[in-house]
Amino acid sequence: MYYSYPSYQNMGFRQMNEESRPNRLTVTGEGSVSEVPDQAMITIGVITENMNLSTAQSENAAKTSSVIQSLMSSGIAQQDIQTSTYRIEPQYTYENGQQTFRGYRVEHQLQVTIKDIQKTGQIIDQAVANGANSVSSIQFSVTNPDAFYNQALTAAIHNAQQKAVAMAQALQVTLQPVPISVQELSQPLPPPPIPFQAATLAQGAGTPIQPGENKITATVKIEYTYR
Repeated sequence: MYYSYPSYQNMGFRQMNEESRPNRLTVTGEGSVSEVPDQAMITIGVITENMNLSTAQSENAAKTSSVIQSLMSSGIAQQDIQTSTYRIEPQYTYENGQQTFRGYRVEHQLQVTIKDIQKTGQIIDQAVANGANSVSSIQFSVTNPDAFYNQALTAAIHNAQQKAVAMAQALQVTLQPVPISVQELSQPLPPPPIPFQAATLAQGAGTPIQPGENKITATVKIEYTYR
């Protein structure tokens, strides 16, 4: 008769696995690149109100057409002008618990890509002069964001490598230079839009627009072994 002791065998196998498993060191790295934007995207439009819906629509259509023509005359290509919002809403006032109808509000917003970023303020001023009465945001970006994101990704990997080397030196262990795992934790994101102050539209001088710089950031997680 034969007897087996699987529990002891499993314990020995598990102990061998734990002893043979390599030591691991996990680090995260971050890298960033700052670039001057070379294009702008603005949201600009026309809002009209009238007691008669047809009148409000026709006034809005006429002013919006005038705005589009002014944009195109400023060098904006037709494919860079796109309707982002078209809305019709009845308007009411409330007083002493009573609701009073005061007309219709028609809103037509255009999303405009400006590839000559130096003309942004001039283009906004010309659109306002031709009927635009709403500028809600400006977003500055670079034409090829993936190229800059890849630079930030490379910097993030170098940052993680430097951390791993420093930790291995502090622990007085030998780091294996080839990682066993590399994980990208970030994704390239467009810069957030900048709210545009409506009061700027009333200024007599040209609208000053400052694109500044965009900061593109990447993050990675890398796992090494050491002995």
